[in-house]
Amino acid sequence: MGNLLYLMIIPFLLFLTTTHAKSNHHCPPSSCDNIINITSPFRLNTDPKHCGYSPFELSCENNLTVLHFKSVKYFVRSINYANYTIRIVDSNLNKTNCCSIPNNNLDKDSFNGFISHSYLFTNFLKLTKKIVLLKCESRVNSSDYIDTAPCNIGGSLASQYSETKTTTTDLHGSSSSPYYYYVVDGGFKISDMAIGCRTERRTFVLNQTVVNGRTTSYVDIHNQLAYGFELSWQNSLLADDRDRCFINDSNDLRCDSWDSELLWTFLATMICLTFGLAAHAGLKFILGTPFVVAFLIYKWRRRHLSMYNSIEEFLHTQNNLIPIRYSFREIKKMTQNFKNKLGEGGYGSVFKGKLRSGRIVAVKILSKSKGNGQDFINEIATIGRIHHVNVVHLIGFCVHSSKHALVYDFMANGSLEKYIFSQEGGVISLSCKQIFEISLGVARGIEYMHQGCYMQILHFDIKPHNILLDENFIPKVSDFGLARLCPLENNNLSLTAARGTLGYIAPELFYKNIGGVSNKADVYSFGMLLMEMAGKRKNIDALAENTSQIYFPSWAHDQLSHGKNVDVATTDIDGEISKIIKKMIIVALWCIQLKPSDRPTMNKVIELLEGEIECLQMPPKPSLCELEKPIKHVQETLYSVQSTIPSLTLPR
Repeated sequence: MGNLLYLMIIPFLLFLTTTHAKSNHHCPPSSCDNIINITSPFRLNTDPKHCGYSPFELSCENNLTVLHFKSVKYFVRSINYANYTIRIVDSNLNKTNCCSIPNNNLDKDSFNGFISHSYLFTNFLKLTKKIVLLKCESRVNSSDYIDTAPCNIGGSLASQYSETKTTTTDLHGSSSSPYYYYVVDGGFKISDMAIGCRTERRTFVLNQTVVNGRTTSYVDIHNQLAYGFELSWQNSLLADDRDRCFINDSNDLRCDSWDSELLWTFLATMICLTFGLAAHAGLKFILGTPFVVAFLIYKWRRRHLSMYNSIEEFLHTQNNLIPIRYSFREIKKMTQNFKNKLGEGGYGSVFKGKLRSGRIVAVKILSKSKGNGQDFINEIATIGRIHHVNVVHLIGFCVHSSKHALVYDFMANGSLEKYIFSQEGGVISLSCKQIFEISLGVARGIEYMHQGCYMQILHFDIKPHNILLDENFIPKVSDFGLARLCPLENNNLSLTAARGTLGYIAPELFYKNIGGVSNKADVYSFGMLLMEMAGKRKNIDALAENTSQIYFPSWAHDQLSHGKNVDVATTDIDGEISKIIKKMIIVALWCIQLKPSDRPTMNKVIELLEGEIECLQMPPKPSLCELEKPIKHVQETLYSVQSTIPSLTLPR
């Protein structure tokens, strides 16, 4: 039987693992501008398809040789077939214009396909030096920081952002005049940059043009950027589903064919055959177990590799992300090997950390990522591009195999829920005026996400747990794991399932007939939050002494409609405070109207909160739907379901 198995396996494996060459037919060289004799592995897009290879396709545009790599445009300055290098430069850089800056953020992983082998990463780093453009809130006195003055770098950036319909003064919503510096990333650590500085662009220059990691002037830096940098294509991998192909030293394409799906199908068949033919239980165990274990390991690795590849693919297509990418070793170092845990929830755990500059941070380690890492991608895709005083600041992130981490500013006063719900001693009691200012800050943060960015950011999980407070009790909207991006002019969004937290989810996410899903879903969630802030209690309280107070919005509406005050758990109540509470409740009631079209925009919400109470009209009484069950039953059901779902404790 053993001989029979060997006879079956050996020919099959020989069939699976074959190496073959894919050579181009004879093709005459092409030329464009000063780039002459363009041959394999490159080709112009006007050349026959059998010439060169598709990842190395060039185009001739306005008599300039252009390389489009992953939807990014570069000008080709030279091709050296002797040492297998191509020199390229960002299409936005102009040597005669000192204001021109790179369009794209780059790192060593940006050019997978040219430098795919691990040892070529090392060679690439030897060839190049990273250059970083920083935007700083104040002047930095350091020889590492090369001032871009007198060139108007800020004006160049502003003109780029205006093309994407940014309504703020600049990318970060700042109206002050920032300072711009270039830094050569040699001995200097970008993760240890000066306080108040942010990364605007990352790119490369040739290593030999930089002396000791510094240059003498901004003009030198700009000339180096305009000269470009080199990539090596020697032994570059071109991977597909069936083959591992690479460009060899002769610029020919060779492929190692390894059909893994067919291999595992064959192995599974061999396991069944082994069990069928083996007469002895020990033989079954010896032959079967290794194959089963190998198969399970293979499936596990494929699942995690798929998630990792999805995240990496997303990161490589993003050219305007602000956060820094950290290694997992740096994450462990900044958290002192995860020594100080701040909290945990269904997503994972949060640890207190410290950057080398002394800045305190909160590090969220994701233990369970939804879908193909979609919640991690959502977080980076949204707050990774923006900065606002009322939106949590994402400093950086880490992707290391199945380990995902997010690094935020540390919020000294934790999340809002403990200040409006907690009855425990030791918690600072906030005044009604402070609560009102916090609500106004939250509204401004949401309004910025809806109207102040290049695209709408719909949060879908506005609730007290996701409002963080800094040392001055300035609120920050956080946790963008459920967020979605959509164009500014798009008023409706297609969702396959409801998302959010029970008690704050807008009804249109359940009842499709009352209106489409839009930014009004966040308005509803904010209204429920505002109602809880005004009443300092949960909107649904199944243990309320009076059954009419189980659903707080309904009871509050009845009180105000009959000219009565709404009693809240506060000791500083007076005439002015009573007006503030009443104003917050009325605005909240407008926000939680059943139909999205009846709710105000967040811009209008801010206007109502800042206006006079006398100008406000009472809205209709809020209801879940016309055919709702008795309110007590519905609310107790929601409350019991909600109690089974773990609350998410966010960075503090």
